Amino acid sequence: MITCPWCGTSFLSFKPNCTNCGGPMPLPAPERPSGAAILPPPAPPRPISDRYVWKLVLVDGWAIAGFVFSLLGAIFSVIGLALTLGVITAFVGIPFALLGLVFLGGGVALAFWRYTEKQKIVNVLKWGSAALGVINTVEQNFTVRINQRHPWQIDYQFQSGGQTLNGQVSTLSQPGPQFQPGQQVYVLYMPGEPQLNALYPHP
Repeated sequence: MITCPWCGTSFLSFKPNCTNCGGPMPLPAPERPSGAAILPPPAPPRPISDRYVWKLVLVDGWAIAGFVFSLLGAIFSVIGLALTLGVITAFVGIPFALLGLVFLGGGVALAFWRYTEKQKIVNVLKWGSAALGVINTVEQNFTVRINQRHPWQIDYQFQSGGQTLNGQVSTLSQPGPQFQPGQQVYVLYMPGEPQLNALYPHP
């Protein structure tokens, strides 16, 4: 049984890319003895599928809110336009259409912003330099609910250029033993912009 480190999907045999999320599958390796060093990420460019960005977008709360607002905006705009064409109800239709356009514009802008942010993470996973880091905290956020699940927030820190930097990642999957407080992990970051960073493998 081989499990995708990106989304947790299990397969009976090895596949170069996960058919569920598009993430690259690690080559099967024998069990490492307890206390052995963790394996570093492969050298860039890493084979991250372009489809992986959508997996990240579809579990992002802000992106989901953007999609919802876009949908509501489209519905309001169509209803408002229909009411406006009926001259008798134009005084109701015009405000409806304007409200719909505001919702639609705001929703599209929000969804696009989250897409570009997730695309940055994919670029980090594909091209980033590797540094050893450590997991600080792992907590479940009970104030947010996505797909009937509460996301987990993983906070970590690493060093780059003599500076200690912090990062965090949110995931709907319960973090495995490699992502527990105190565990050493690899962090990928852009050398010129170390604030752009991500855990490897991305949970």
